[in-house]
Amino acid sequence: MIRNKYANGMTISELADEYFLSLDSIKKIIYSKKNGRHIAYSPTLGSAVAFANDGMLEEWIQCYLQLTRKGDPALQEFTKKEYLYFGVVKFPLRLVQDDDGIEIDKEQVGEDPPPLLIQYIEGKFSCIVQKELLAVLKQRKVNAFPSIIVMKGTADYKRFMNCYGTVLFFVGKLGNIEISST
Repeated sequence: MIRNKYANGMTISELADEYFLSLDSIKKIIYSKKNGRHIAYSPTLGSAVAFANDGMLEEWIQCYLQLTRKGDPALQEFTKKEYLYFGVVKFPLRLVQDDDGIEIDKEQVGEDPPPLLIQYIEGKFSCIVQKELLAVLKQRKVNAFPSIIVMKGTADYKRFMNCYGTVLFFVGKLGNIEISST
């Protein structure tokens, strides 16, 4: 996290304040060659899958929320509470509740978009952070899209695992992601 935040513009002194470490400690972490393999964060599906494959999905989500979506008012909900994560999975978009009144920019989806962050609360799925991307995908009649399922507590996690835990497919190695009509 420290390396990714530094690579995305945070200063050494800002990182030292945030993590309650000395400037020298932050410099050692940033410039250290000990960790033979460093995964670089980017707001893409490929990056999310790489983090998930290394068991660091939560770190990718935090980088996405703090570095890419900073200033988004919907993020206050994600940063206040402890959350559990499940994914990156191929998720059927028909299960997500629609939100009307979203302006759609057809150029919203790039070649390697980030996975959707889908919140699961009390048996219902909603997309609270990336509504524009969801609207574009639904307009293009995309049936399923790589997503990360976000849950608030153990009750929701148990309910989710009982209903969906064994039927969703994890996204592994990536080629090109198909986001056109299916």
